Amino acid sequence: MEPFIHQSVMPAEVLQYLAPRPGGVYLDGTLGGGGHSELILEASGPDGMLYGIDRDPSALTAAGERLNRFARRFRPLQGSFGDMAALLAGQGVTAVDGVLLDLGVSSPQLDRAERGFSFRAEGPLDMRMDPSQGETAAELLNSLPERELERIIKGYGEERWARKIAQRIVVSRQERPFETTQQLAELVGRTIPRRFQEERIHPATRTFQALRILVNGELEQVEQGVAAAISLLRPGGRLVMISFHSLEDRIVKQRLRDAATGCRCPRQLPQCVCGQVPLVRILTGRPVVAGGSELEANPRSRSAKLRAAERLAG
Repeated sequence: MEPFIHQSVMPAEVLQYLAPRPGGVYLDGTLGGGGHSELILEASGPDGMLYGIDRDPSALTAAGERLNRFARRFRPLQGSFGDMAALLAGQGVTAVDGVLLDLGVSSPQLDRAERGFSFRAEGPLDMRMDPSQGETAAELLNSLPERELERIIKGYGEERWARKIAQRIVVSRQERPFETTQQLAELVGRTIPRRFQEERIHPATRTFQALRILVNGELEQVEQGVAAAISLLRPGGRLVMISFHSLEDRIVKQRLRDAATGCRCPRQLPQCVCGQVPLVRILTGRPVVAGGSELEANPRSRSAKLRAAERLAG
């Protein structure tokens, strides 16, 4: 098997906004190959502690090898970042000084044909972050009703040709069930009229994105992850989140805005009765994006958006 090598996005910006310090306790909820975690451990030395969560066993193995030199200061945990509170509680941790969530799919997951994430190489239509749990993309594609397929492809993939693609999928699977990435990629390519296909992206991009989000419950994880991270942060602790498509970024933006909002009582009331107080201070008025040199060195950073917030007292 090829080594799990992933180029972390916006490393300098992550350190700037997370602001790790010696002795702090940090969580990398999307461990991947351990690139961001390595920087956090270096910045929080000599006694900072970092917990890293990932669903992918191969990522945990790779990160463990990369971060082996930090010995007892690093603890890998298998699971979903939406369950971070329970995973940390199992380690006796109830509060942290910083949380990082990099919501992108790791390069090795995209590049390895056997993982089934990419339309560019032939492989089983899988797409599970944790290959041991849940239904594969093929199983869902072969069983979901046409209207549900349309809803998913349109809603999660923001694909304007969702209805036509769903219709073609249902017809095609009756003759031959979907098994491989190329089956689906070729069907989508034939379905979207060539004059409407964009030059810069493959015609199957949005459909594959939609299925990946569905298979892994990604948007639900983002909702749970933001709430869990805020609840775990100590006053002054930082949350840094990097998203790679508009659906994720929209959720992050709205949940941080909600957490930064105080009283929601109608203006005509003489005093507050809702009791809501701001939980965080937003540090990034607009999302931070990768700079020119990083875009040139790492093209996958072009869609990355970083948002950060700081936990308030109370």
